[in-house]
Amino acid sequence: MSDISSPLSSGASPDTANGFGELRHVDAGELNIAYVDAGPSDGTTVLLLHGWPYDIRSFAEVIPRLTEAGYRVLAPYLRGHGGTVFRDAGTPRNAQQSILAADAIAFLDALGIEHAIVGGFDWGARTADILAVLHPERTIGLVSVSGYLIGSQAAGAVPLPPEAELQWWYQYYFATERGRAGYDRYRRDFAKLVWRLASPQWAFDDATFEASAVALDNADHVDIVIHNYRWRLGLADGDPRYAEVEDRLAQAPRISVPTITLEGDANGAPHPDASAFAAKFTGPYAHRVITRGVGHNLPQEAPAAFAQAIIDVGNMQQ
Repeated sequence: MSDISSPLSSGASPDTANGFGELRHVDAGELNIAYVDAGPSDGTTVLLLHGWPYDIRSFAEVIPRLTEAGYRVLAPYLRGHGGTVFRDAGTPRNAQQSILAADAIAFLDALGIEHAIVGGFDWGARTADILAVLHPERTIGLVSVSGYLIGSQAAGAVPLPPEAELQWWYQYYFATERGRAGYDRYRRDFAKLVWRLASPQWAFDDATFEASAVALDNADHVDIVIHNYRWRLGLADGDPRYAEVEDRLAQAPRISVPTITLEGDANGAPHPDASAFAAKFTGPYAHRVITRGVGHNLPQEAPAAFAQAIIDVGNMQQ
């Protein structure tokens, strides 16, 4: 695959993501966001959102496929990952679902982008879903791995059957101070374990893992991850500025924009069955199962399928 980075501009820096390419930086809301900007500037914009414990390299083979098809592709590091940093040291290290979506909108606003196809997986899929709910007028189409992932603290308080609870072992670990300390001390070992459990048939090598693991060295990474999972369980406060938004999201609103949901046939991470969320999508909609041992990190494991979904959702009619 070709280099996916764009030439340096006044908004770029010589930072690299372990050989991934040149990164640009932009002040957006509470953050200075590090991101890749690839493809023609006049192409339809695609916003790609990664999850945890992953980074923008999940899209390394997706991006050139899209730029070759004429799209402009933006892949930002989420707060607490890679080169994305807080602009003010005093800003709370909050990672509730609504604030991650606010980051994405602030990022588009900072770049002057009105409309985009949005795609993501894991945390990124949840954020993409929320963008489609809160800003349908700006969302050309949605590609969401594992479907409808919008949650609430009320939903997080409902106990699950034991086997389902077992899949969320790390959420309970993070609820403890021992878990915080353990993740901070062993974050690479922890991330590699999650990669293996979430994608049991993906034969990634150490070099592939290490290229992404550097994104976990961000100084705010542990605080962001711990807050995200504690907030879900109601063990950490959210930002009161987003209380009304969270109340709306807690109603599990439907999504009206054109959508393609994807699922790997070997996803070892907790995820809903497609039948549980199909009715949440009221516009043009398709669900695709990607076979041959594809796990949770679907864009990196099946880049051609993910890129094709982005192209196809952009061609769906409202």
